[in-house]
Amino acid sequence: MTDSAYAPLRRPAWHKGLFDAEPLFAATGVLIGLSLAPTLAAMALDQRQFLGENVWLKPIKFQIALTLYLLTLAFYARWLPAGMTVWRSYRIYAGVVVFSIVAELAWVSGAAMYGVASHFNVSSPVMQGIYSLMGLFAVILTSATLVHGIAIRRNSRTSLPQALHLSIWLGLVLTFAMTLVIAGTMASLPGHTVGTPVTGATVPVMGWSREVGDVRAPHFFATHAMHALPLVGVLAVALLPQRLASPAVWAFALLFTVFVTASFARSLAGLPFIPEF
Repeated sequence: MTDSAYAPLRRPAWHKGLFDAEPLFAATGVLIGLSLAPTLAAMALDQRQFLGENVWLKPIKFQIALTLYLLTLAFYARWLPAGMTVWRSYRIYAGVVVFSIVAELAWVSGAAMYGVASHFNVSSPVMQGIYSLMGLFAVILTSATLVHGIAIRRNSRTSLPQALHLSIWLGLVLTFAMTLVIAGTMASLPGHTVGTPVTGATVPVMGWSREVGDVRAPHFFATHAMHALPLVGVLAVALLPQRLASPAVWAFALLFTVFVTASFARSLAGLPFIPEF
């Protein structure tokens, strides 16, 4: 590939700071990342267990996931239409997204503090109401991928190679679409597992059951379409001729969607993503 083919990758947009385009998302992501320190300290000092795990493990997972989520959106925001992030309507929307994220974290952390379930907790009308409200907040915070994806799709002045531009907006849109379906289905179940575990065998770090279906596995992959597709976009631009780069991104998007759908169907059938041997 010639030097001119790489020229779009050297444009100033790549060198903007995270706070330049979406300072609210960037600042919230950094603060959530910093909040890991006291949560890790709480985990070290508090040895209480809930369903076989330290009570603080779920808040830590949420903090890591939401930090990565917000910083990724802040990074991609440099390719939103010029001036979009200062529109009053957008600022209000972004504020609602951040409020939803903070509310989710507060609820998960509060549940950990009291040693109760934050998810699938319908033990009383109050708890059921809170769980439903958290579901609404989850939809709102996930919708940011759709809003950003559509806006980047419509922005023809990104100076990005076509395949990379495609991979970013398509990854964001797929993240919303697949996460909405999988998370919505999971919320309607009595728990994240389909079946009754006996030995308690799980996938290290991730915690997915290796005995029965676990909807958290396809949910994890769905939420990371926003990272997987752009990575393929970068590789396609760097390694393939220009005429093949975009078709390669579309092909990977199709394969990734099939993979997530198949793992989702497998979990609903009561089969683990990684079975015991």
